[in-house]
This record gives sequence, C-alpha cells and structure tokens, in this order.
Amino acid sequence: MLALLINEEEKREIYYLLKREMDEILFDLGDTRIAEAVKCSMKAKYERLFELFKRVAPEGECMQYLAYQKTFLKKF
Repeated sequence: MLALLINEEEKREIYYLLKREMDEILFDLGDTRIAEAVKCSMKAKYERLFELFKRVAPEGECMQYLAYQKTFLKKF
C-alpha cells in the first residue's frame, strides 16, 4: 500500500487529468477502426483510471462514469 499526500490544487489537477483520459478512452472505444485487442486493453486502462478517479472525485461524478462503465463498456 502506498500513501500520497497532496494539496487541494494537486487533487484538482489529478481529477481533471483522470477525467480527460477517461473521456478520451470512451470516445476512442466508439471508433470502428480500432482493433478489438486494443479496445480490450483500453477497457482495462479505463477501469484502473476509474479506481483512481473514485479517490479524488465527488460522488456525483463517480456515478456518471460508473453509468458509462456499466452500459458503454459492455458494448465493446
């Protein structure tokens, strides 16, 4: 287990970085030109990022991305 001590500004920066990366993955999953093997890796990365996102994001934001995870990721 690792601990990380960050201030509020750093927390917001991590929040925005994770959110942007997860949005980009969700967008790319809709691209038909991307191979299924790559999409599988992207889904795994999304799940890891979401676990980190839950630690810094408000509950309402987490629920929004959880809904994406339950519906959008199951299609691919």
